[in-house]
Formats: sequence, structure tokens, C-alpha cells
Amino acid sequence: MQRTAMALLARILKATRRQAPGPGELLGARLPLEARAQDKGSGRPRAPRAGDRAEGPRSLAAMPGPRTLANLVEFFFKDGFSRIHEIQQKHTQEYGKIFKSHFGPQFVVSIADCDMVAQVLRAEGAAPQRANMESWQEYRDLRGRATGLISAEGEQWLKMRSVLRQRILKPKDVAIFSGEVNQVIADLIKKIYILRSQAEDGETVTNVNDLFFKYSMEGVATILYESRLGCLENHVPQTTVEYIEALELMFSMFKTSMYAGAIPRWLRPFIPKPWREFCRSWDGLFKFSQIHVDNKLRDIQCQMDPGERVRGGLLTYLFLSQTLTLEEIYANMTEMLLAGVDTTSFTLSWAVYLLARHPEVQQMVYQEIVKNLGERHVPTAADVPKVPLVRALLKETLRLFPVLPGNGRVTQEDLVIGGYLIPKGVSLVAMAEVWGLHWKSASTFRRPSWPSATMPPPMRTRTSLGPRSLGRSAGCEKEAWTELTILGPSPLVMGFAAALGEELQNWRFTWS
Repeated sequence: MQRTAMALLARILKATRRQAPGPGELLGARLPLEARAQDKGSGRPRAPRAGDRAEGPRSLAAMPGPRTLANLVEFFFKDGFSRIHEIQQKHTQEYGKIFKSHFGPQFVVSIADCDMVAQVLRAEGAAPQRANMESWQEYRDLRGRATGLISAEGEQWLKMRSVLRQRILKPKDVAIFSGEVNQVIADLIKKIYILRSQAEDGETVTNVNDLFFKYSMEGVATILYESRLGCLENHVPQTTVEYIEALELMFSMFKTSMYAGAIPRWLRPFIPKPWREFCRSWDGLFKFSQIHVDNKLRDIQCQMDPGERVRGGLLTYLFLSQTLTLEEIYANMTEMLLAGVDTTSFTLSWAVYLLARHPEVQQMVYQEIVKNLGERHVPTAADVPKVPLVRALLKETLRLFPVLPGNGRVTQEDLVIGGYLIPKGVSLVAMAEVWGLHWKSASTFRRPSWPSATMPPPMRTRTSLGPRSLGRSAGCEKEAWTELTILGPSPLVMGFAAALGEELQNWRFTWS
């Protein structure tokens, strides 16, 4: 079996070399002639020798990086995508803060330096291009689906953003949803009471990640669909169960979709599962989103028919303004729910984990909340500035445990980064987890006596750049959205003291 797999891998590599001799041709970029001739992903180039003449920027051929075969074995046969943060740190130590990698037909330049990332973001145009999302676009072409805010590029992305920023991308607009989100938070706390009462010791809640996942899904869907899904009920509706399964399949498909992107299309008949499962999960997500969008649109139409004045949130606005087609509404609702659920649940899980690991910090946060908000006050978005330690906790959590291992871009012009000439059209990955750990005691949780000291100046700089990143207006937009949905720690801290159980997934919630 292993011999067959290695033979297939050799065939992929052979086809890759024959069909795509260099990363520039693969990505539509024109590399210097010497780069196309020399770049073979062959590891570290020779070190400079004494007497070598100083020249201009080096080509991609001179950039170090792991060998193509070693990289494929690491990711395809050693489950590298489950250890991607470890591999990023290993490669950074071996090859430096900028290096190249090959994944079958894909070529990527990885960056682990704040200043270099800032340089890339400053060079972005009005419509930055994300990393390779060909599989997303191929699915949409196959099914006749529109693109949404995440998958769209160029003018289409600018259109989506200009429409959606009117309702969910500005802090003052996001704040109006705090009432609905607080209702979801109240249901989360009720659910914790129920789970504690069902535990043998009366305190331990098992599988906390699943609980926060359902809370996040309920909260984000309440904003997007203007309706509740029932994720936190004792008996979850069947349609919601099916969607959760499709959503979980999509998240588990991260590795599979990465595999699919590195496997040429001609190999799909021989390895059909990755692409088949990828399409099946998207089918389930779109189906569920379309059901809830259609239900809301029928309610709106019923109010409009007799001439009633219609009031509502995001979905109501999109329908009445007619700025997006119905297919574009389906796509945006689907993609935003996909993007909002795991980011919120992931961050909340790690935030509460850090509080459990550091009870003295947990006590600090509790005391600030009680002092500035009161013991029985239900927090709203307007209260966020009054609890800076909650914001600091959030930022420190994202520094130590970023939601994604990296942020992708495709260069829109020739750039010289780290002394290397990066041609237009090359995929770049800014490795968030690596650059967030690049200073003294960086891997240590910092007590939130800040919040301005959460990150050193270079790290604060990177969050204020780029129209398609956590930058400038986008920074406060994302932060407002996240803090609104993450206000859950405030009542959690007020009502419970979190402590780790014997297993990482099992936490004890005792009275505080």
C-alpha cells in the first residue's frame, strides 16, 4: 500500500514538473528567467561566500525552503495539516522569516515577520486578492452559485463590501444586535446550569468546545437570519442538526480541501473522496441557508402585502434595498455564517481556557466587571469600553491562539520583500501564529494589566493596515463584531468560576 502511495506521489510530482515548470507560470506571474530555470523547491541555497559581489534583490530561486518531496510527505503522509503550526515554527527556525514551499501544483511564499507583512499590506490596492480559492470558485461554477464576501474578488468584492458595511461592518451598526445576542448568552448560561445538574459531581461540563460552537452558531445566525435556530435547546430541530453536521464536515474538510488543491484535476477519478465531500458539505450549507433566508423573505412579503411598514435587521435591509440578487444573498448568508461560527467559538473556548489556567487573571476580570458594570447588569455593546480587561483578554487570546494559521494574499505587483523579488501573482501566507510569538517570553500568557501593552508596537501596527485585513476601519469592525459575540465571558465570569477538569474537554463551572 505504501509503495503504491509513493508511486502515485512520484507520478504527481512528475506531472507537476511537466505541466508547471515554475511558480510564476503556475500563478500567471512572469518570473525572471533565472528563477524559472533554477527554482525547483530544492531546499536551502548555498551560503554567500567571501568576495561575492553585492547585487540587487535575489530571485525566488535563491529563496530557501523545504524540498518539494519532503513537504508533500510531511503534509500528505504524516497528517501535516493537523500540525501546521508546529511545521510553520520548524520551517521558520530552519529557513528564516521568509521561505518558499511547493504543494503539488501550488507555490507559496511564507512570511513570519511583522514588518514584511506590513509591507505587503501597504502595497495592496483597493481590492486585495486573497489566497488561492479556486476550489471554492469551482464549486460555485459547478452549482451555478454566486460568490459572497469571502469568495468574491475584485469589483465583485468591492460591491459586496459596500453593501454589507451599511449594516454589519461598522461598530455602531453592530451594536444594535446586542439585545438579541444577550438572549443567546442567557440561553447559554441556562444550558450550563442544565449540564452541571446532569453531571455526576454537579459541576463538570463535558465537551465545552461543542457547547461554545452551538452558542456561536445560534448567536451569529440570530444576526444573519433574524431568527433563532434552537442550537441550545434540549431537543435541537432536525434541520439544525443537519446543518451542524454539514458545518462540522466543512471545518473537518480544511485538510481535505488543502489536499484537493494540491491534487491535479486529472487525479480526481482516482482519488474522488476529497472533492466529493467538499461539494457535499457546501451543498448542505447552501441548502440550510436558503431555507432560512426564504422563510424570512416570506415573512417580510406578508408584512408588505397589506402595506405595513417593515422593520428588521440585515436580511430585511438586503431584501428591501435590492442591492444584491437573491443568489448573492444566499451566498453571503452562507459564507458569513461559515466564517463567524468557528472564529467566535474558537476564541471563546481559548479565552475561557486561559481564565481557567490563570485564576488570578480570572479574578481580575471578575472584579473589573463587578466594579464597572455591577453584579446584575446585563452587558451591551456600549459597555465594551468599560471593561478593557475583557478586550485585553480577547487580544491576548488571539495572539497566542490565532483562529487561522495564516492570512493569504496574492501579490498585485512586483514587490521586494526581505531582499527577494516577489513577482506579481505569487501567493503569500502571513503566518499569524509564528509572528505572534516573536519576542521575549512571547509564548507566555501576559497578565491583562494593559490593554495597550497586549502587543508590542510592531504587532499593533500590523492590525491597522490593509482593506481586506484586520486593518484601519476593518480592525474596529471585526473587533466590534467579535467583542459583541464574545461578551459571553462577562456573564460567565460573573456567574461561574471556570476550572479545568481531568481532561481538556471537561471543565468545571463552580459558583463564583
